[in-house]
Amino acid sequence: MLIPACDNRSQRMFQARLLGLTRCAIFAVVSTVIFLVSCSSKHPDAPSLSPEESLKSIHVNGDFHVELCASEPLVFDPVEMVFDENVKVYVCEMLDYRDDPPQGEQARSRIVLLEDTDGDGKLDKRTVFADHVLEVSGIMPWKGGLIVTSAPDILYFKDTDGDGKADVRQVLYTGFPKVNPEARVTNPRMGIDNWIYVANDGSNGRITSPDHPEQPAVLVRGADFRFQPGRGLAEPASGPTQFGMSFDDWGNRFISQNTIHIRQVVVPMQYLIRAPLVEVSEVSQDISDHGVGTARMYPLTKPQAWRQQRTKLRQQRYDENKLNRVEQLSGWFTAATGDTVYSGDVFPKPYWGNAFTGDVSANLVHRDVLLPDGVTFVAHRTEENAEFLASTDYITDIYREFIETPESIPEQIKKKMDFWSGVDKGRIYRIVPNHPLRQRDLKPDLGKATTAELVEQLSSTNGWHRQTAQRLLVERQDKAAVPLLRVLAQKSDFPQARLHALWTLEGLSALDPQMVVAALRDAHPRIREHALRLGEPFGAAPGVISAAVALRNDPEPRVAFQLAFTLGEFKDPRALVALTDLARDRAGDPWFRVALLSSLNDSASDFLHLYLSRNKFQLNPLFLNQLATLIGAKHDVNEIRRFLSVEEVLVPQHPHESAAALFGLAKGLRLAGVHDLSVGGAELKLAGFLNQPSESVQKAAWEIAEHLQLYGLVQRASRDAISAQVPMANRAAAVRALRSGQLTVVKPVLEQILASSPPPELQTAAVQCLAAFNDPSVAPALLANWKTYNPEARKEVVAAFLNQRERVPVLLKAVEDQQVELAAVDIAARSRLMDDADLSIARRARRVFQDQSSDRAKVVEGYRDALKMSGDEGRGKQVFDKNCARCHM
Repeated sequence: MLIPACDNRSQRMFQARLLGLTRCAIFAVVSTVIFLVSCSSKHPDAPSLSPEESLKSIHVNGDFHVELCASEPLVFDPVEMVFDENVKVYVCEMLDYRDDPPQGEQARSRIVLLEDTDGDGKLDKRTVFADHVLEVSGIMPWKGGLIVTSAPDILYFKDTDGDGKADVRQVLYTGFPKVNPEARVTNPRMGIDNWIYVANDGSNGRITSPDHPEQPAVLVRGADFRFQPGRGLAEPASGPTQFGMSFDDWGNRFISQNTIHIRQVVVPMQYLIRAPLVEVSEVSQDISDHGVGTARMYPLTKPQAWRQQRTKLRQQRYDENKLNRVEQLSGWFTAATGDTVYSGDVFPKPYWGNAFTGDVSANLVHRDVLLPDGVTFVAHRTEENAEFLASTDYITDIYREFIETPESIPEQIKKKMDFWSGVDKGRIYRIVPNHPLRQRDLKPDLGKATTAELVEQLSSTNGWHRQTAQRLLVERQDKAAVPLLRVLAQKSDFPQARLHALWTLEGLSALDPQMVVAALRDAHPRIREHALRLGEPFGAAPGVISAAVALRNDPEPRVAFQLAFTLGEFKDPRALVALTDLARDRAGDPWFRVALLSSLNDSASDFLHLYLSRNKFQLNPLFLNQLATLIGAKHDVNEIRRFLSVEEVLVPQHPHESAAALFGLAKGLRLAGVHDLSVGGAELKLAGFLNQPSESVQKAAWEIAEHLQLYGLVQRASRDAISAQVPMANRAAAVRALRSGQLTVVKPVLEQILASSPPPELQTAAVQCLAAFNDPSVAPALLANWKTYNPEARKEVVAAFLNQRERVPVLLKAVEDQQVELAAVDIAARSRLMDDADLSIARRARRVFQDQSSDRAKVVEGYRDALKMSGDEGRGKQVFDKNCARCHM
């Protein structure tokens, strides 16, 4: 049986987690559950409908029909639904949406237990399991209770006396921000790897555990979160996820964001944590083949009136500002949510493994077939010019009239809206196949199953049974399961069963190297892929590395991809050799480059020279650039000297590759923040690069010189810096390289440049270089040409004064004397100075900035009449060209 429970993050429609339950006392047929709501009677677009009338408005794929299984007064504002191992139904009622209660008042949201007491397949009894749970947004069964997301906390509730009401309430983790409902922590989901993943939308938080105060806070900005309660482990997870996540049978994780209906997480965060200097732009990928960024959809309803008004206002603003942007009102995903991969076995087989995504603004459910594509997937639309499910009623999951974050609605529209309209209603429907593939006993009661029976359930064709059985075995920690699991992992004909057996052994801390080696040689590629992950703790065990590196030529891209990550966990020379083979064959793929580089954080130099000794030079320039960045960031003088001597790459015959390598090294040195590094032979090597015909190679050489001790090149840098024959970018690079010289030698050159009113790029470089010297003569030199500085150069000068305490009085005097404008010192800098620990500086700063602020208010008032004057575009252009164009074109 397929039972999706709504996975609400922003109260979106059809936020469903497909659990694939095979037997359930409350359902007479196999089904998918969805939460729907229609608008209240106040809305001008559509009147409120009864549950039965709303049911008639739903149009679904011809292989299915929709049934009502619960409605008000049994349920209100449902946003999440789960079945535990005993088929108890728990529902989150998010009554706090859209605002938290006023300070001092209790939260209104709650978790209810719904039951079918007469066996007719409809829920008919309601018990409040846990009350006053702030904006409760996600639940997951765990150890006879529920793990619950309720910002700022992840909670654990349990009923210990059997009355259906929780009497245990425990904070597992805290620190998630209480931001708007669309960005709060939600969606606790257990992966096949025994980690519980939680959506965080990338919100900034420092996550701590009251049970483990000794552990450092987990920083989750830009990421999701994952933890293992049984082991006390917690760390950031790749994402970020906004409105829902789901796993397929093989543990691949799919997520959604409002305009992107399906993304695949490609790079696990744990591999990036070990390699913080590897530059990664994304860890997940939009996999839709029918619209990247946002995809086309086909609703049956027109947008609500307020959405039409908002779109009109937004488009008007875009047009007025000539942004050349179109605000889409309808027909494109704007509220995608609840990616759900079907893991059941009752739908017709063409629907197995399909991904289902809802959109609240369009009142529909979209379906995609997931097709392998290298190391990722492609989500392919199935219904042409139609959707899997759509409604002519305005429906969402919590029967509210308005489902939208108030921050996204203009004030003139918002004040006409009653965001509580519909709070007294709620419906739960289910999608049922017309011809179920198989019928089920509706009472699994896995909570009462023996250990042997749970191991047997790992062979079920139904995902909910396998997932639940694995969870229960890990919870119980019964070692009697170990021999049964070993037999299953080695002898089952069903690959999913073998995979669950292996991960269950891992969850019982009973996996051994022999099992890993056998799995690495499994006939099924997904088993080999997971065996690499499972084998990472056994790098020192005999046979594991040999079996792992043997997969470097595996024909399955995902196996090779995982190998590229896993090899970084092995401290063995054979791992580095295998990485060179993978780089030779795979470095052209950007995802493979990330995997390879994550494994080379501490061995980039050894890798490069080993690669060149084993292969004719053919290294991908992008990969070479990032590899060189790692070498530079480590700033080991021996490795840098060795790198600069790589004749296979750094020769005139390979200008593109040479420039890529040298720019990468310069970037790494810049990231390390090093200067005056003494590298034997570097001056001679850089002089050779400066004599090459490639301007890119010359510029890269100057960027490296900025960080090294190269007194002999200062004269050459001085010539290039002031030469009009040298390209501007190279002149700026030469100016920055003067940092390696002595102030008495380079200061006259820099002053000459600054006095000549140079272009912004050169001016900023000269200011940066001069400011880097710690000498009393620098401060007046920086201010000498202040009036000619571009905005970026002015920022650099102010920062230079703030970063050295002895320069602060000079800056304050310059502001007092109106040599430096008050506006050049931003609010943050002013606050820093006015709160300085040195009271003399603090008092002087307050006097300077507060007095001049009042004077500026008079100036602003003097210009106020100009607001009433009509504009003159031609005269405005002349003023802009004269005063602004130099920096703002």
